Amino acid sequence: MDWLIKLFTTQDSVAHIALLYALVISVGVLLGKIKIGGISLGVTFVLFAGILAGHVGFTAPTPTLTFMQDFGLILFVFCIGLQVGPGFFESFRKGGVTLNLLSTVTILLNVLVMFACYYIFFDTSNPINLPMMVGTLYGAVTNTPGLGAANEALGAVFSNGDAPQIANGYACAYPLGVLGIIGATIAIRYITKTRLQEEEEKLSEAEAENPHAKPHVMTLRVTNAYIANRTLLQISEFLNRDMVCTRINHEGALSIPTRDTVFNVGDEVLIVSAEADAEAIKAFIGPEIDVAWDDRGNMERQPMVSRRIVVTNPQMNGKTLGKMHFSSVYGVNVTRISRQGMDLFASRNHHFQVGDRIMVVGHEENVNRVADMMGNSVKRLNAPNIATIFIGIVIGILFGSIPLAIPGMPVPLKLGIAGGPLIIAILIGRFGYRLKLVTYTTTSANMMLREIGLVLFLASVGIKAGAGFWQTVVAGDGLKYVYTGFLITIIPILIMGTIARLKYKFNYFTIMGMIAGTYTDPPALAYANASCTKDAPAVGYSTVYPLSMFLRIFTAQIVVLFFCGG
Repeated sequence: MDWLIKLFTTQDSVAHIALLYALVISVGVLLGKIKIGGISLGVTFVLFAGILAGHVGFTAPTPTLTFMQDFGLILFVFCIGLQVGPGFFESFRKGGVTLNLLSTVTILLNVLVMFACYYIFFDTSNPINLPMMVGTLYGAVTNTPGLGAANEALGAVFSNGDAPQIANGYACAYPLGVLGIIGATIAIRYITKTRLQEEEEKLSEAEAENPHAKPHVMTLRVTNAYIANRTLLQISEFLNRDMVCTRINHEGALSIPTRDTVFNVGDEVLIVSAEADAEAIKAFIGPEIDVAWDDRGNMERQPMVSRRIVVTNPQMNGKTLGKMHFSSVYGVNVTRISRQGMDLFASRNHHFQVGDRIMVVGHEENVNRVADMMGNSVKRLNAPNIATIFIGIVIGILFGSIPLAIPGMPVPLKLGIAGGPLIIAILIGRFGYRLKLVTYTTTSANMMLREIGLVLFLASVGIKAGAGFWQTVVAGDGLKYVYTGFLITIIPILIMGTIARLKYKFNYFTIMGMIAGTYTDPPALAYANASCTKDAPAVGYSTVYPLSMFLRIFTAQIVVLFFCGG
């Protein structure tokens, strides 16, 4: 049995390290699936499994744990940046500005409540207490990337290697953080005397007040010589209007045009467009004429089909669903949108991103037209774009390593291995196509890389923190971390949620999504979606999530570098 004992005790062997991570991750993931009251801790339970392993002495060399921790963090944060990048800047348009401002103030309030708890409940002369409160803060707001950014910044402040294991504070605050977010959201409903049924009815009324543009069907005779010998695609691009040509009569021959069909002077074309665009289209193509199309009755009898279409056309990136006029112009309905493994309702304000999968229902001919317009080239998306990911990581690490000297700070400010890759990933995700970089990764590939990075990070942090867990939590200030974390969780939600409801008159379900996105908390989003049949929670979540994730990571480093270095 010596071989088995050595496998568990020889810390510097590859087999021991691989076994350690495999056991911690597998046990943590399995335990994280256990639900209590319909809520589970998910993959975050890997942190608790790591703490237990470290506590009993099942560990690995510190340099190895540090490398696995940092590499996992880089992979996790970069994949998040690629995911949110395409919608990051679009989230600030129109109503998104107010939601993002409310979200930003909530994040600042989280930090302020943390400092208030620190000065009220802790000994400020102890240099360990403030860093531990930073860990408690990120457990309270259920934000793991922020914990990673704070850990990295502490490594720069405590350069002698004795940085506090703030993961213990994170572990104490996280469970009540998950419950507190949902509980405070429910409390807002009673504070503002909100009725869920009335909120649903208001959403339905708002949708009715903003219907898709009414369709306008017209037959035109081509008289503009400029159009002669040009394809339907070229004409559509020049017009820059939403229109569909469903029939063309060329010298008595009736056909269904495609994007490559050539127009000639004298052709008769059946056009469907939005009412607002009809006059401009007539002025460009030619006058309206009265023609009976013999096959229009056959079109109405075509069977309805439902098809999932993948957005692969880069020109669709950032376009809004409501402005595409799918129902009025193309004769189809978009019923569901899936992005990065998350199903979203088809909101008029949804901005398409390359890789979105949309469920389209309509006549087969019309569905095919939409598929052609959206790209729908699955093969283009299946190949993993490993080069783009690692090129981005290289640039992100270089960018994050640039020192910025700021007066009053003990060390130069750096975005680090969390902030640098995150910003570069957001920029690549949004603008990478301009540099001929294929930035899309399949949902499964992105989720796999992200989850691998996350579990490596959590396992490493947990194992390193486990050795001092008893002294820090059980015999130390563990109970304080629990109740101060709960205060950090609920106070900003109660304040900003009430303001969003009473002052800015946001729909309650939108506020639920905004709170879930601000705290980057999927269980809270799942609860919100289960409470509402509309898409308001998902819209609120996706609107504030990109900026919130960035601010959580950025403020972690700012707080540590400015206030934990004294």
